[in-house]
Order: sequence, then structure tokens, then C-alpha cells
Amino acid sequence: MPRIMIKGGVWRNTEDEILKAAVMKYGKNQWARIASLLHRKSAKQCKARWFEWLDPSIKKTEWSREEEEKLLHLAKLMPTQWRTIAPIVGRTAAQCLEHYEYLLDKAQQKEGDAGDDDPRKLKPGEIDPNPETKPARPDPIDMDEDELEMLSEARARLANTQGKKAKRKAREKQLEEARRLAALQKRRELRAAGIEVKEKRRRKRGVDYNAEIPFEKKPAPGLHDTSTELYEPGDPDFKRLRQQNLDGELRRDKEARERKKRQDRLKKRKENDLPGALANQNKFSEPVKKKQAGIALSANL
Repeated sequence: MPRIMIKGGVWRNTEDEILKAAVMKYGKNQWARIASLLHRKSAKQCKARWFEWLDPSIKKTEWSREEEEKLLHLAKLMPTQWRTIAPIVGRTAAQCLEHYEYLLDKAQQKEGDAGDDDPRKLKPGEIDPNPETKPARPDPIDMDEDELEMLSEARARLANTQGKKAKRKAREKQLEEARRLAALQKRRELRAAGIEVKEKRRRKRGVDYNAEIPFEKKPAPGLHDTSTELYEPGDPDFKRLRQQNLDGELRRDKEARERKKRQDRLKKRKENDLPGALANQNKFSEPVKKKQAGIALSANL
């Protein structure tokens, strides 16, 4: 039956160093990729380890009197809200909770006899439920094969600064160079044996845009015959034409010309026959009178 590995447990110094190097390369957002370097840790555990212990901004010095007073005051205002209290105090949430419990024990004078009866201390055989906030275990002199394999794999992956495309290009270039050297060596051996082999040039398919003009049509040699061409001297000179000559007369210009014609016609009529012109003009301005229809009544009325 294969061995089942449960991720978690005490952090080792090797895992801490791999986690630091992975955060330097991948940043603080790609925790799944970082966790792939550590076989015994998950992405959530790697993130918790960084933000609870390895982050350089975490203060690990002794608590000052001002910090303790601020912690007690905030714990009274916001009980059990350690994630909110932690950035105000300047410590992590686990540090705030641990020191708050220490201050409570100290106030109740339980510090002296807290050796064996302290429930927060782990008993032999118990597993630490929160190992991300504890110091790392030092590396043994003789490391396991799993740890050595994990360390070598992490070193190889973190040292790789080239992407997949650059690696493929370098590999193809190396193969092409090896192929060229092998062909050169073969030709030298054949020439030394007295066999002369002509190098065959491979015909490339498609268009080589660096060596030729694509879809080029070369003109026929000699003078071009122009006897069949039609020449109309009345063609307009397009260089001197404007856009309005090509579009023709605009609609507003046509309406303005018609309006001016009507005004001139009315002016001439007024000069020649003023009463008739006024009567004709008033005929269009007077309201139309409708004849009122008769009421159709019944014969019985």
C-alpha cells in the first residue's frame, strides 16, 4: 500500500530558504506555483508561513510597555478581532493573541506554576495546530533523500531565468549547429577517401521575401505598343478640378437659384400689374372657407 503524505507539520530551515527564494522570484501572488517547490506544504500553508513568520516587516523583538498598553486597550474595544488589532499594534495576529494570553496569565499570577499545567504547551505526541508561527527546525547533518531531491529540484527551477521559448530557440540552434558540423565532417572524410560529393541545394517552398519580390510581373522587352489606346483630348484636367466640380451642383445652390427666380418673377409682375399680383398673393394668404354642410333630419320629426 503506498504511503499517504499529509501536507503540513513543522517547518524546516530548508523549506524556509526555498520559500524565501521562491517569493523573491514569483512574488506574493502565485502561491500555488511556490507550493509546487515544497512537497510537504500547500499553497495556503506557504502563504501563512510568509505572512506570519518570514516577512521581513514582522517585528520579532521584545514587546514594549506602550505596545502592551495598546494591545490591552484594543483587545477591550475589539475582543477577538486579532486581524483588525494586528496592523494597529504593528505585530501579527498570532503574536497579538499569544502575548495577550501571556499578559492575562501574568495578571492572574499563573506564570510561576505554568510548567506542566499550561494547556497551551504541547504534550508528547501532540501535533502543533499552528506551526507557521513557530521558528524553523534546524537541518540535520544527514538529510533525507526526499529533502535532497526537493532541494535540487528547487535549485534547478529557481536558477532557470529563461522562458520556454528562449530555451526552445537555444536548443534548436544547438541542434542546427551539431547537424552542420556532422555534415562538414562527413564531406571531409569523403574528400579524403577520394569521393567528391556535390552539395545539393534544397529548393525552398513558398516565397522567400528576403531574396525575391513576391508576385512580380516583369514587363515585356522592347517598346510598348500604344496604337490600340484611345486618346480623348477633351478629358478634364483632374489636377485643376475641385471637389464641387466632381460632385455637381449642390442642392442648396439649386434651391437658392429657384428662389431668386421666383422673387424676380414676382417683382416684374408687381411692376407691370400691381393689383393682379396683390390679388394673386392674397389668394394664397387668405384662410380657406369651408361650406357648412346641411343637417339631415328624419322625416318623422
